[in-house]
Amino acid sequence: MSKFIIQVNGPAYSSSASYNAYQFSKSALESGHEIIRVFFYQDGVFNTSGLNSPASDEFDLTRSWIELSEKYRLELVNCVSAALRRGIISETEAKENQVSHWNMQAPFTMGGLGELVTGLESADRLVSF
Repeated sequence: MSKFIIQVNGPAYSSSASYNAYQFSKSALESGHEIIRVFFYQDGVFNTSGLNSPASDEFDLTRSWIELSEKYRLELVNCVSAALRRGIISETEAKENQVSHWNMQAPFTMGGLGELVTGLESADRLVSF
């Protein structure tokens, strides 16, 4: 079985990249492969906003990532720099920057590119979407 790092560069709803990343991740986990972490980078950080509100007849990608994380104890990490530049902020970052609101929700966490690099040391493959 393989160990993967998944890098998601595409936003939740304006391209198919994130949906494809989710489907790949789900299939890999169901097949017994390991995903060390999913790293949301560039516009991929938009997947982690708790304010994403798709219509009731649309696939809820943010909720699906959360459910996948809960089922498989999957680590979901936002690139902090990419997120802050795009207005995605965690509760911790909001407090540190004296901002009264935040929109990133658990189990998504903030991390740096170091999270990506350290994961690569133990992964067999990096798959980018």
